[in-house]
Amino acid sequence: MADRRRSGMEGMAVLAWASAGALTAAGAVLALVYGAVFAGGPATAARSAVKTGSVLALALAGVAAGAPGLVVAGLALGAAGDFFLSRPGTRAFLAGMAAFAAGHLAYGAAFLAAAGPPLGAAPLLPALILVALALSTEVWLAPRTGALRWPVRGYVAVITLMALAALALPAPRWPALLGALLFLVSDLLLALDLFVLPDGRLKRAIGRALWAAYWSGQALILWGMMPPAAP
Repeated sequence: MADRRRSGMEGMAVLAWASAGALTAAGAVLALVYGAVFAGGPATAARSAVKTGSVLALALAGVAAGAPGLVVAGLALGAAGDFFLSRPGTRAFLAGMAAFAAGHLAYGAAFLAAAGPPLGAAPLLPALILVALALSTEVWLAPRTGALRWPVRGYVAVITLMALAALALPAPRWPALLGALLFLVSDLLLALDLFVLPDGRLKRAIGRALWAAYWSGQALILWGMMPPAAP
């Protein structure tokens, strides 16, 4: 009886992880379609659906494989942020920024929980580099953001805290650390795209690069934060 129960549990675990893998693959296909067809394009229902679906699939993969609830919440908030940012207007932009900021807080809390008691110390030099990078936005970004200056400042602070929390992750969680840093890179590129660069070939290239960094970062955070006992 015990062997049969163990066999059934193992079968369910395999099914759960197979489902998570399939959902991740579906998200990757949607991400490729978005990058090839919709990145930098006009706001349409199809563009919003593909962009949102690519990260929502990751959130569902996290549910299927038993990822930490905070990580699933971060992905779901990222999908909501993608939807809002794919729509036109300042209100939609601010809603997207708020959703992503909440997602970063969820990720940061998940990273600190994974660091365990006592919390792992973030390496000093990378932490100082992150803080310096955040402070540098006062020079090259804040003067260009106009009425959005304070929301952008708040967002910079939140994503910096998320990245600092990722530095405290233990070594086996390195994919999540890489994912957090790619997320940070994608937001830096987004800031250049929205507020600094003029229209042209470079702006379009940056738009595709930031999307690749962003989606890859989300996927790495998910799979890097999976329970270590999972098969």
